[in-house]
Amino acid sequence: MANIVQNLAQQVTSVGARASYGDPVSIDGVEIVPVSLVWFGFGGGSDNVENGGGGGGGASIPIGAYVRGPAGATFKPNPTAVLAVLTPIAWAASWAIAAVALGTNRRRRH
Repeated sequence: MANIVQNLAQQVTSVGARASYGDPVSIDGVEIVPVSLVWFGFGGGSDNVENGGGGGGGASIPIGAYVRGPAGATFKPNPTAVLAVLTPIAWAASWAIAAVALGTNRRRRH
């Protein structure tokens, strides 16, 4: 089972760039190449029997596209992906600022 997972992992790794950059698409005469973040992982058990275990998975997040224009190709980010990344960062930063502000205020009272 582990050999199957290793072979599959090697084959998928060679596909990496093709998975990150999609096939060019023409929309209203403008050529667009979609771009995404792609990651995957695999694991396998050490037994040589069918119950050795193993598996894998992956994900893809569309982050934008290269758009061909008169000045050449330019990258246009996907606002939804940017919001998905920035929302937890902004949330954590706001909690950290609030904690520092409350901590400073409490020290002044005592």
